[in-house]
Amino acid sequence: MMMQSTPALYVRCRTRRYEPAQPDQVLEAAHSIVDARMQRGTSFKDPNVACAFFRDKLGGREREVFVAAVLDTRHRLIEYAELFLGTVDGAEVHPREVVKQALRHNAAAVIVAHNHPSGEIEPSAADRAVTARLKQALALVDIRLLDHVIVGGHQSLSMAARGWV
Repeated sequence: MMMQSTPALYVRCRTRRYEPAQPDQVLEAAHSIVDARMQRGTSFKDPNVACAFFRDKLGGREREVFVAAVLDTRHRLIEYAELFLGTVDGAEVHPREVVKQALRHNAAAVIVAHNHPSGEIEPSAADRAVTARLKQALALVDIRLLDHVIVGGHQSLSMAARGWV
């Protein structure tokens, strides 16, 4: 059982002694910290905040994961959702599902992100095409796509910062 007070590199075992934590336990504790730090109401006005948030959420994942941060009119977090799970080199993204998620939470804006398990953060032609499709689909229901962040290991790239959104 893991201690709740502080995520540490040691966990209490059944004999009430501490033993070294397993990598999965450390990752679970790290995800708990990220979840506690970035809660509903966190502002995403700065692309660096979005990049750090998604880097913490997606860095180190073994499969491609496509996610969305659903935001209010002041670009504050309403909901974070993992929408599509792919393979080591791709994930199929359906714009209709992204729009449904945004409408479900009465969003004014959305930031999407996905990881590249290879560690490469440069967007592919497919990444740029899906960004354009998402921007068009969301615009039909008056929701802005603010950014598409790509995470590769400990790095991240904001497509909006490059002028591609």
